[in-house]
This record gives sequence, structure tokens and C-alpha cells, in this order.
Amino acid sequence: MSLLHQLTPTNTKAAKRIGRGFGSGKGGHTSTRGTKGQKARVGSKIPLWFEGGQLPLTKRLPMLRGKSRFNVLKPIVELTLADLDRLTLEPITLESLKLNKIIDRRAQKVKIIAQGTVTKKLSVVGLAVSAQARIAIEQAGGSVTE
Repeated sequence: MSLLHQLTPTNTKAAKRIGRGFGSGKGGHTSTRGTKGQKARVGSKIPLWFEGGQLPLTKRLPMLRGKSRFNVLKPIVELTLADLDRLTLEPITLESLKLNKIIDRRAQKVKIIAQGTVTKKLSVVGLAVSAQARIAIEQAGGSVTE
């Protein structure tokens, strides 16, 4: 058996050098750039957001700039009974929930919904409470005032 099959292959072709004359195999007049236009010129690096001189989208919509505008799309926060059962606050108000960073500081309303169970005595002041959640809080010995 010969060692010919162990030799490294030597048939790899060199890459075509674009735009280096007709002899390069890929050269000549326009050399893969099409005809005329901004992208056919030398040094044409057009940013992705460039709109051909038209007024850019970021300038057309000036009030929608920034990243933090999406943080609170719904100013109403829903808290479950299971969430309240884990808290150690007394009484539970909108301000106390914001101060303890349980809800976002920009939230405007909180509604307590009946999901989960309450095992301890809670006093809820000034929050919207669903009918089933009110019954569950009062059965556990707590109170709800609006």
C-alpha cells in the first residue's frame, strides 16, 4: 500500500481578488458592485439606520425616545393572597408596599385578588380588594378598610 492517500491535498484554489483587473477572474468595470449608486462607490459604509436622507425614525417620533418608558405600562398592580401572606407589613397600604419595594414606586393602584390562602391576621387599608379576597381575609381574622 502506498502513502499517497496520506499526503495533504494541494488542490485548494486561491480566493478571487475582486476588483484587481480582468486577469483575477472577478475584475473589470464594476466588479460585483452593480452599476452606480451610493453602495457602488469606494468607502461606502452606510449605517443600518440610514434612510437615504429622509428624516430618520428617531427624529420623526421624538416623544418615544428612551428605554425606561416601558417599565410601567399598567399602573395597576395585582397582588394575590399568597403574596400578602408572605409579607410582614402592618397595616398594608399603597405607601408601605412602595417603601418596602414590593411594588414599583410608579404604580398608582393595587388590587388584591383571591388566589392562594391567608393564614395570618392582616389589615388592609385603602386598597381595592375583590369580594372573594375580602371574605378570605376576614375569615382569617383580618380587616379590610377602604
